[in-house]
Amino acid sequence: MFDDRSPIYLQIANGIKDEVVSGTLKEDEQVMSTNQYAAFYRINPATAAKGFAQLVDEGVLYKKRGIGMFVSPDARARLRNQRRERFFADVVDPMLAEARMVGVEVDEIVAYLKEGPR
Repeated sequence: MFDDRSPIYLQIANGIKDEVVSGTLKEDEQVMSTNQYAAFYRINPATAAKGFAQLVDEGVLYKKRGIGMFVSPDARARLRNQRRERFFADVVDPMLAEARMVGVEVDEIVAYLKEGPR
């Protein structure tokens, strides 16, 4: 599950975000505890806790004292909106800039997206 490209706590946070966006984790659903997560993935509990703390800070998870962590009610919609914005900024905007430089019209791009390769 984990690779060497980014810190494990970020990979934990991003993995949980992916599960929320995909609908695998539902709103108000309880997630594994940090200790369960650490035991399951054989990582340091402090590392798991750091990933979970980031998700709480971002409003993706919330704590119920004495019960555990749960997915925030609006987490999926907020994460999807963030990813849509990032998609346009990281993928579409650079593509359009390149298209303008090489003389590809927006209509051509739209037709290609609708019809696929010729």
